[in-house]
Amino acid sequence: MALNFYNTLTRTKEEFIPIEQGKVKMYCCGPTVYNYQHIGNLKTFLFEDILKRVLIYNDYEVTHIMNITDVGHLVSDEDEGEDKMELGASREGKTVWQIAEYYTDVFKEDLKRLNILYPDVFCKATDFIKEQIEMIECLEKKGFTYRTSDGIYYDTSKFPDYGKLAKLDIEGLRAGERVEFSEEKRNPTDFSVWKFSPKDKQRQMEWDSPWGKGFPGWHLECSAMSIKFLGNHFDIHCGGIDHIPVHHTNEIAQAEACTGEKFVNYWLHGEFLNMGDVKMSKSSGDFLTLQRLIDMKYDPMHYKYFLLSAHYRTKLKFSFEALDAAKSGYDRLLTNILKIKNSVSKTSQSEQTNSEQNKFKSYINDDLNIPRGLAQLQQIVSSELSNEEKLFLIYEFDKIFGFGFKDAKDKPKDDIDIPSEILTLAEARIEAKKNKDFKRADEIRNEIKVKGFEVIDKKEGFEIKKI
Repeated sequence: MALNFYNTLTRTKEEFIPIEQGKVKMYCCGPTVYNYQHIGNLKTFLFEDILKRVLIYNDYEVTHIMNITDVGHLVSDEDEGEDKMELGASREGKTVWQIAEYYTDVFKEDLKRLNILYPDVFCKATDFIKEQIEMIECLEKKGFTYRTSDGIYYDTSKFPDYGKLAKLDIEGLRAGERVEFSEEKRNPTDFSVWKFSPKDKQRQMEWDSPWGKGFPGWHLECSAMSIKFLGNHFDIHCGGIDHIPVHHTNEIAQAEACTGEKFVNYWLHGEFLNMGDVKMSKSSGDFLTLQRLIDMKYDPMHYKYFLLSAHYRTKLKFSFEALDAAKSGYDRLLTNILKIKNSVSKTSQSEQTNSEQNKFKSYINDDLNIPRGLAQLQQIVSSELSNEEKLFLIYEFDKIFGFGFKDAKDKPKDDIDIPSEILTLAEARIEAKKNKDFKRADEIRNEIKVKGFEVIDKKEGFEIKKI
């Protein structure tokens, strides 16, 4: 059965044909570990997990690489502002290395909580400075770089295909006189591959190089590390849609200019999570994390079920009402699955299960149509199939969803559900405390108590108990 993906490079749905039969080499852009990953970031990592699971389901041997950005990512894609890692260290009064280690560990824990498969390699940018310097030397030798007062820049006018991924109108950018943040840049789209350390202060992360002491540009690490682990030309590169116009476009320019080969065959990008009226800002520290949802008594699988209800290329609007609906839907599904599990001691295959499997595979192989697959699972659970057949298909489909149904157990009797009304009040109380409106916070606490619940402040959020 053919496997088809939407390729951002061609803007069409294409049949997937690997470079090497039976094997797939895949690179996914990982987190910048200067802060917690918010729930919107996790949408991208979940889409990439589904992609990997579908490839494995189609009997491919997958080599999966993910970078950890711990240096070089400036607050602006246009090579201005502070390094996000230095910013995080300043914010928390810690070293950059401590910040990187802490937020990397938190990110990995979030992946575990969502049952997201780890990549074969997590590669940190700071572990591969040598390879990044070698790539700059390669670009310099081929005439693609030039020096300014603040760093070494890539001359995009020397690369005829620059912007092919994002379909950029380069002449339009020039005609529109886009603001250039460095007067020394030759072209609006030029970007730094090496930034010099400031003369008036010492950075926590800086290295010697042929061009002077400094640090690599953010875009460089992914080109250098993907080539190191996967070769000059590999199958799939993933990320969020925000990576298309700058980061991934620059990766292609660096890699193909240096190697002279096509970089990647299939580019897949996940759409944004639209937060609606829920404000999130990493710079202010006011954003929703998976831990925050857990503190509000949502299970990570509730959030996962919410995300999987929409196609990865569809913008999904977040609201607590939508999350509550997903919570109810998942809990109802899990309750029915547990009833099936508890009624039989084995699974069973049949002509009917084979037919259902083929139908499921046709959905997931059609550019990861997970919502159709979820709908099919729900139909099977309430179908006329035997419980042994149902359980076989539940476990089979869960190889893609990753809900962990095989290990799922009945909730302990004291594990109570917290009404959404109480959760909303608890969140309002947190907001009141942030605004130093302690009188209102106390009023809300009493209101929660009147309704039969108690809110207990914790170091990272709060806990709610039934009185």
